[in-house]
Amino acid sequence: MTIDAFIDALPKVELHVHLIGSASVTTVLELSRRHPGSEVPVTEDELRRFYAFRDFPHFAQVYGAVNSLVREPEDVATLVLGLARDLAPQGARYVELQVTPYAHHVVGMPRREVTEALDLAARRSLAEYGVEMAYIFDIPGEYGEEAARVTVEHALQEPPAALVGFGIGGIEQERPKYRDAYRSAFSAARAAGLHSVPHGGEMSGPETIWEVIEGYGAERIGHGITCLADDRLVAHLRETQIPLDVCPTSNLRTGQVARIEDHPLPRMLEEGLYVTLNSDDPPMFATTLAEEYRLAANVFGLGAPELAHLARNGVRASYLAEERKQALVAEIDALVAAG
Repeated sequence: MTIDAFIDALPKVELHVHLIGSASVTTVLELSRRHPGSEVPVTEDELRRFYAFRDFPHFAQVYGAVNSLVREPEDVATLVLGLARDLAPQGARYVELQVTPYAHHVVGMPRREVTEALDLAARRSLAEYGVEMAYIFDIPGEYGEEAARVTVEHALQEPPAALVGFGIGGIEQERPKYRDAYRSAFSAARAAGLHSVPHGGEMSGPETIWEVIEGYGAERIGHGITCLADDRLVAHLRETQIPLDVCPTSNLRTGQVARIEDHPLPRMLEEGLYVTLNSDDPPMFATTLAEEYRLAANVFGLGAPELAHLARNGVRASYLAEERKQALVAEIDALVAAG
């Protein structure tokens, strides 16, 4: 079996992908035509140029522009179903989709209607595409106390049935001034039984990773790629085996690494860290979950056993039911054994 055929056949989970960032070019163009007057282009060529990011702040600006097109609950459901449709042919069985309730709040969407749209889309994703959908609600980290309050209230008072986690994203450098509000939100979410899955160490140093571990009780961390700058942190992550959801193409497209060959993924594996492989905002970064596995093979030289290890890591780091985890790991093992 060729490595491409192996990757195509490999059962996968996607643990780090965003609702807005998952919107395909076709879906974004549909939304931009449905809701005219935004800065988002209405032709495919212009949209692809729009997605040429200069740096992370520019990416955040473009992401916000696309987010402004999501104005009705129907738009939310369309995005979820589009992601399931795109992931199913890639061997993806389960997704933990990051949703930002504050973004829907500021355009006036009632949270009950957002929840109903998410519930409907999760049912249809499984029925129509065989992809099980779970949700993580995340705070946009640059928006402060109101964003934290809106996010945690939605999560605790009117959550979708498939809500499993609570996170934070956005521009990490803006978080320190809202430290207490964010710590309080995570404390409330964890007390309600939600898993803590914040971003950390994507665009800032190890201090952000320490904060999400010590201040937010992180059980899994989005990105975490700057951990290698702190030997004590590397030792801690190795000892605790806190999973790090790594998204190589994303880090290249937003300027966190200058060349894909410089990405720290190989060294993170060498250091014995717990790594999962993910796509983050795939259409915006011109990638897919399967392409991230191909990149790991073609750029970093990982073979079938190492790719299977990453796939198992994803399954085990997920918040799937234990019997589903065991079944997926058994499928991965059978594929490896078949050669």
